[in-house]
Amino acid sequence: MAEGLQLRKFLAPEFIFGAGARELAGRYAKNLGGRKVLVVSDPGVVQAGWTKDVTDSLEAAGVSWVLFTALTPNPKADEVMAGVALYQAERCDALVAVGGGSPIDCAKGIGIVTSNHKHILEFEGVDMVKAPMPPLICIPTTGGTSADVSQFTIISNPRERVKIAIISKSVVPDIALIDPVTLITMDAYLTACTGLDAMTHAIEAFVSTASSSMTDLHALEALKLLSVNLIPSIRNLDNEEFRSQVMMGSLQAGLAFSNAILGANHAMAHSLGGALDLAHGECNAILLDHVIDFNFDAAPERFEKIAEAFGLDLRGLPLPQKKKRLLEYVRKLKAEAGVARTLAEVGVGHDDLKLYSEHALKDPCMATNPRRASKRDIEVVYEESL
Repeated sequence: MAEGLQLRKFLAPEFIFGAGARELAGRYAKNLGGRKVLVVSDPGVVQAGWTKDVTDSLEAAGVSWVLFTALTPNPKADEVMAGVALYQAERCDALVAVGGGSPIDCAKGIGIVTSNHKHILEFEGVDMVKAPMPPLICIPTTGGTSADVSQFTIISNPRERVKIAIISKSVVPDIALIDPVTLITMDAYLTACTGLDAMTHAIEAFVSTASSSMTDLHALEALKLLSVNLIPSIRNLDNEEFRSQVMMGSLQAGLAFSNAILGANHAMAHSLGGALDLAHGECNAILLDHVIDFNFDAAPERFEKIAEAFGLDLRGLPLPQKKKRLLEYVRKLKAEAGVARTLAEVGVGHDDLKLYSEHALKDPCMATNPRRASKRDIEVVYEESL
């Protein structure tokens, strides 16, 4: 069947992009019928002042609120359940998430449980969330995870040392208020990790077996924006124009991967992050060139278009040279971004790889990887990343 005739769906929430978007939270909470809102954030975002901007806007709209910040990076199942307890005790009827992927995923988790009345770990997989969540407004403060526009919720299960992926139309927020000004309080390392996460989203969405002309459009635009603006934004942390372009790149990548899904890179990163509680963006970045190397021959024309989006001139080169040029570019970008650690340097040993590979193989993201991977294949990619 011709590629353009295959059935594909595309889902995106309403979003508002631009300086000051965060200050619209009160108006939208009121429009959505919220009378008492659980605001989910984290201590760093509170300290930066972004959470107060949001709660001030809730107060100005006459909406009462209660704050939940008892969560850590890579939100844990127990933290979600603690948030549910507070939501119910305070008789909240809506959610506002302010922060990066962790507060947003935690807020989604709280919404899932309050509507569906089961433990959060019971919703792993695709389309397992039956009842719609309460109204959810997301205000992202990092330029990478795109949790604010995606059908994904990633929750850590520390007892099993794994991350679970919950993929459902039900977890797409009602509205995302995307304010690039919030990025100026991120340090260089977080800027690099989240930006490389966004870049991985775009690459994996573009080569995914579930890609479509709509997701391709967003994925390639994301790669163009991020390749030009990510390094300057790391080197000029208070430059709002670079930050805005990175935030737009992150949004475009989010619209792509939420609909095309991802691949081996994210499956393997989820496995690492669940076991070691590492920054998700760094896990993706460590693996990125190795996974491209593994997948390249399964989708050479697609990787060629990725290289072109990065601004590489591959005309007249044989395929092995094209692959070499793309890998060199990605490795140079990682080095310039300052994300240079190997798996060995973050505490991974040879003995861990068997278990990590088993977990990665079961991750829903693996289903849309362009090259079928055996457990041994995944082990080898991990080995090359050590």
